[in-house]
Amino acid sequence: MSPRLTALAVSASSLALLLAAPAMAQSADGSEQAVSVDEIVVTAQRRSENIRDVPFAVTAMNPETLTAISAGGADILSLSGRVPSLQVESSNGRYAPRFYIRGLGNVDFDFTASQPVSVVMDEIVLESVYLKGFPLFDVKQLEVLRGPQGTLFGRNTPAGVIKIDTTKPGQDFAGYGSLTYGNYGSSRAEGGVTMPLTDTLSVRVAGLWNHRDDYINNAFDAPFAKTDGKDLGNFDDIAGRVHVAWTPTDRLSTLLTLQARDYEGTGTMNRANVLTKGSNELNDRFDRDTVYYDGGRNNFQKQKTTSQSLQVAYDFGPATLTGVVGAYQGSSQGDGDIDGGVLNDPINSGAIPYRSESGTLSSDLKQNTYELRLTSNGDNRLGWQVGAFYWDERINLVSANQFDGVGGLIPIKATDITQKSDSWSIFGQANYQLTDALKVTGGVRYTDDSRDYQGRVVIGTPANAQGQISVGDEQVSWDVSALYEVNDSLNLFARVASGYRGPSIQGRNLPVLTTADSETVMSYEAGLKSRLWDGRARLNATAYLYEVSDMQFTAIGGADNSNRLINADKGEGYGVEIDGDVYLGAGFSLAAGFAWNHTEIQDSNLLVAVCGANCTVTDPIVMVGTARRANVDGNPFPQAPEYTANLTLSYVRPIGDDQELFASTDWVVQKDFNLFLYESVEFMQDTAFEGGLRAGWRDLNRGLEAAAYVRNITDEANVIGAIDFNNLTAFVNEPRMYGVELSKRF
Repeated sequence: MSPRLTALAVSASSLALLLAAPAMAQSADGSEQAVSVDEIVVTAQRRSENIRDVPFAVTAMNPETLTAISAGGADILSLSGRVPSLQVESSNGRYAPRFYIRGLGNVDFDFTASQPVSVVMDEIVLESVYLKGFPLFDVKQLEVLRGPQGTLFGRNTPAGVIKIDTTKPGQDFAGYGSLTYGNYGSSRAEGGVTMPLTDTLSVRVAGLWNHRDDYINNAFDAPFAKTDGKDLGNFDDIAGRVHVAWTPTDRLSTLLTLQARDYEGTGTMNRANVLTKGSNELNDRFDRDTVYYDGGRNNFQKQKTTSQSLQVAYDFGPATLTGVVGAYQGSSQGDGDIDGGVLNDPINSGAIPYRSESGTLSSDLKQNTYELRLTSNGDNRLGWQVGAFYWDERINLVSANQFDGVGGLIPIKATDITQKSDSWSIFGQANYQLTDALKVTGGVRYTDDSRDYQGRVVIGTPANAQGQISVGDEQVSWDVSALYEVNDSLNLFARVASGYRGPSIQGRNLPVLTTADSETVMSYEAGLKSRLWDGRARLNATAYLYEVSDMQFTAIGGADNSNRLINADKGEGYGVEIDGDVYLGAGFSLAAGFAWNHTEIQDSNLLVAVCGANCTVTDPIVMVGTARRANVDGNPFPQAPEYTANLTLSYVRPIGDDQELFASTDWVVQKDFNLFLYESVEFMQDTAFEGGLRAGWRDLNRGLEAAAYVRNITDEANVIGAIDFNNLTAFVNEPRMYGVELSKRF
């Protein structure tokens, strides 16, 4: 049986088991009836509550799931498709991911770009895409909040929030350690330990080392290439975190967090002309283990970040006052062969009209956040929280827009830009238990944003070109929701919410300087959250509709190889999301999710540049002078799959003495998504899927576990992005990874 047919058979069998679950539940014996899925507690509304009591779509991922999908050295991009309507991609390698929820995101690769999905780690917003790739380790829970979250989380959350909570110190000595080794020299060491020092003072120390060897050969043998035949694909990612919790009284608690990351590795592997005109399938020019680069200096990347935060909470009795102060600092460098090939090499690289090499000579980022929040305590009919928030960011970016294309150290053109941003807001939210069954919640937030840009060309033409501009806005975001408890097992909810993405500036390629006005979203959703079959299953379903006004897009590439901000008149999205899990009996469990997302650009006059490569544009073409432009009215949003699905089938078999064998297989499918604003045959992707397998033994009494894993088990080569200005360049997902793991919990 072929790998593809095997994958389909596993998926079909698992779905059949899901449909058969009610009958299995009815026929199960008494011991099976006692098994139930765990209750999930989330902090999606800045307070701990059962996930069924949250009046909007939220999905939680536990450490076991994160461990399984990150095997083999995968980074935060591995979250893509694991939650209904969640897409994650990057053209910047491991340190600058871009998130999309329900199709709403931003394809801009620049560090200064604004994103409509926010990442919040331990109460601190990671605003810049620069910070959002911080590696996941010692995570207690990851929550994906879908839909606008402007009231409690503020600006740049009209699509949703990725909320990450790491493990905090407790009063018991506890910890874990794990070692992983696999093909391509992949090695991962991770650990964390809580050390109570006194009755009031406790420390949690955690760390990660993630490594992979070079496994890709630059067959062009450029002067900067290594001589051993393996030049690219490596990385070393080292990160650490220290939490210090001090609770001097029953009312006062503090948490100091120090964090750092040092990353060095290979960036995205652009591959020239691996698509053929008239087809979106990879051709014979694609070889996972081989590239042909005459520039980019092996596509190196370096990044360092540090952060410090302090949370202080005081319980007054009726309410708790919480203050959170956080600071992040970072620096980076990098280079890349953007055209992905070698000039005048028609056999290996295909037609390349000119060389393209660019990168970051240096970047310097500073972010500070301050929040003060007062929250009611207890289970009274009325609950509330009010607060104030301030954020400021400064980023200095010296980017090499052009090198000589053959790995030269001095760029032909370089731009030095400084962007300063700040935002302050006040917010409040209240919920009221109208009846024993019906709770209503409402919130509002006022935000004041400003952003100042200064840039100049420091090397190249036009010499001494400068740009200076400021943008700003004031917005009010709000939400109203209702949650109705039909019975102990079924809750219904409905929500109306608005969201806001602040105004943006793009000046990477001076003298071209563009801005985009604020983007606002109005969202409507309704759904159900249920426990079925005596607690053996959980099922959630949501239907949603949203409309975006002045939608921000980034038109990247095209024949003029530009990076321009534009506003579309409107955008629309609607769809259905379903997720849940079920204990099937006989040691089998199934978790699955599905989403149908329809997105559409609504602007009859919106024209964008089309590919400079030899691609087949299917949109109407309009001539603007001598330039070809595509009318993109009616097109889907970029990187917005119409269908996504995920499935995990698990099996556990006890073997006595608190020991057990286990196995699980997980699969993700994404179907029908466009890579750019315009549509073309080559850049409209059909179906991409990927699966994994993990199996092993564990001793529950001693906390030992040994496992073997395979990621991308069928070695699928899925196109996840492309470069369109020069040739039919594309980049793909990671190869098949396999190895072994050993872990100990204590």
